[in-house]
Amino acid sequence: MARLAALTFLALVCSVTTCCHAEGYGYPSPGSGSGGGYPSPTPTPTPSGAGLAVGFYDHACPNAEAIVRGVVKEAVEQNPGVGAGLIRMLFHDCFVQGCDASVLLDPTAANAQPEKLSPPNNPSLRGFEVIDAAKAALEAACPGTVSCADIVAFAGRDASAELSGGRADFAMPAGRRDGLVSNANDALNFLPPPSFNLSELTASFAAKGLDVNDLVVLSGAHTVGRSHCSSFVNDGRLNASTSDMNPGLAAQLRARCPTGPTAANDPTVAQDVVTPARLDNQYYKNVLNRNVLFTSDAALLKSGQTAAAVVLNAFVPGLWEQKFAKAMVKMASIGVKTGANGEVRRNCRAVN
Repeated sequence: MARLAALTFLALVCSVTTCCHAEGYGYPSPGSGSGGGYPSPTPTPTPSGAGLAVGFYDHACPNAEAIVRGVVKEAVEQNPGVGAGLIRMLFHDCFVQGCDASVLLDPTAANAQPEKLSPPNNPSLRGFEVIDAAKAALEAACPGTVSCADIVAFAGRDASAELSGGRADFAMPAGRRDGLVSNANDALNFLPPPSFNLSELTASFAAKGLDVNDLVVLSGAHTVGRSHCSSFVNDGRLNASTSDMNPGLAAQLRARCPTGPTAANDPTVAQDVVTPARLDNQYYKNVLNRNVLFTSDAALLKSGQTAAAVVLNAFVPGLWEQKFAKAMVKMASIGVKTGANGEVRRNCRAVN
């Protein structure tokens, strides 16, 4: 019944808009079929980041990607939440100063407030220890060769593959250099908060060269991970008189979350109440059923184009995973530093 209602809604939307013919919303080609192991990585377009290439380390450090994948696989098997953190880390790195590992830098006497201490990142951003472990292994194998920025990009890709059972596995171009600047205020200025409406979200993504299709697809990462109650309670999402949240979910969250979360009392809840540890298209079904936490999630039903995309991602098998792979590569090319524009850090937490 829910599927029929959603498809009927899509037909109505497309009868008054051209959204069904928007670029990127075609049906995917047949998948690789069932069987052991992961499907073949999804082919990816050439990224906009000049100097990036698939297989960048094939000669200088042939096992680089395998080393990162091994570290990520072990970490995610022990704690799937770390995988969600690594996907989020790539987003939070790329939207501030470009994809240059600036989010990894620790505070110093000269810079007491780097990105990682900014409210959008602290204390919620996870996975730093996984990046450290991957860097240590790479330094042992190929000293001074693999940038921290590429490790973050590989880790985001590998976490996606692990959490999706290989359905969102793809080739990730590399060649990024590590940045030298990290400022907490930049994170506040460029990372879109969960309270943003659709026009604010669209503008935030456009500023980074991402379009509304990318916005819808990358929002699907909210199908994994957890959120602090303050991210939606303080935005009025649990207010029964004003919120469009499913009353059943709202009641569960009111029982879990304090009415006024503080740093000392700010519990976390699953972002996807149906498949919280699996990267899949359940998020879009949750959006349609109004079982989502954030204003930014609910906002995807506020226009014909985005609503139609939600329906397609919810009910066309394999469509979202295919688009997610392409959107992740596109995002991972934002503002990259290559050649002499950056460095290869010896320690991901400090500039050389």
